[in-house]
Amino acid sequence: MKHAGAQALDALEPLLERLRDLGGLREKTRGVFYLKSRSFLHFHEDPSGFYADIRAPDGGDFDRLKLEGPEAEAALVARASAALRRNGDLTESDRRSSSLL
Repeated sequence: MKHAGAQALDALEPLLERLRDLGGLREKTRGVFYLKSRSFLHFHEDPSGFYADIRAPDGGDFDRLKLEGPEAEAALVARASAALRRNGDLTESDRRSSSLL
């Protein structure tokens, strides 16, 4: 499974915007997010669809999530938001807006 290319990232742009709006994540290259100095989230494409690799809550390996529809995307954003809260990287306004997801 290959990393998401430009066209795939174009299709995922609304999701990327939601992740950028969380604050606390650093996007080193388009679609590759870091939490502090550690790789946290990136995307893959496959004939079967789009996938996100997000760091496991215990900080270990990555979990691969299939991005099938708005519910899966919302779950990914919620998981990223939870990781930011655990690391103390959300401001109070970020916390309020992420609770609306």
